[in-house]
Amino acid sequence: MRNKESAHKGQSSLELLVTLSFGLIILLPIVALAFLQISSSSSTLSATAAQQVGSKLATVAALVGSQGPPARQLTTVEIPPGVQNIYVGNLSNGVGHFIILSISTTGGLDNVVSYTPVNVSGNIGGLSTQGTYLLNVSADAKCPSNPAVSCVYISPAYG
Repeated sequence: MRNKESAHKGQSSLELLVTLSFGLIILLPIVALAFLQISSSSSTLSATAAQQVGSKLATVAALVGSQGPPARQLTTVEIPPGVQNIYVGNLSNGVGHFIILSISTTGGLDNVVSYTPVNVSGNIGGLSTQGTYLLNVSADAKCPSNPAVSCVYISPAYG
């Protein structure tokens, strides 16, 4: 009688183990897919937030540029996670018409570009850490990065 009870307990344990194994086999791919979806969503949110930052800076630069020197304005921007670098003007921070935020996405490094109708230049590449920053946007008759042209210069406002 004792052996029969032990055999039934062993069989019940084995059946439970098999049932749990099948449950895990079904559950693990669902968890993996959910993780991938969440990761993709956070990249999309970062790209959208980066586009908003670029658009805001382009709008402020156009406003200050339309007023001409010595116009200036302080503005705050919220740098989203995943930003690797920020270029103002062009990819070498020279005079140009673009504000470019390089962000890391699930597909690699991607550039979010905003156009501004005025010449812009600046040096805010050091603001790639997530957070809120105060920036100085000023219209200059002689651009600091190229004194031969006028531009709107964007720089961190320290203190």
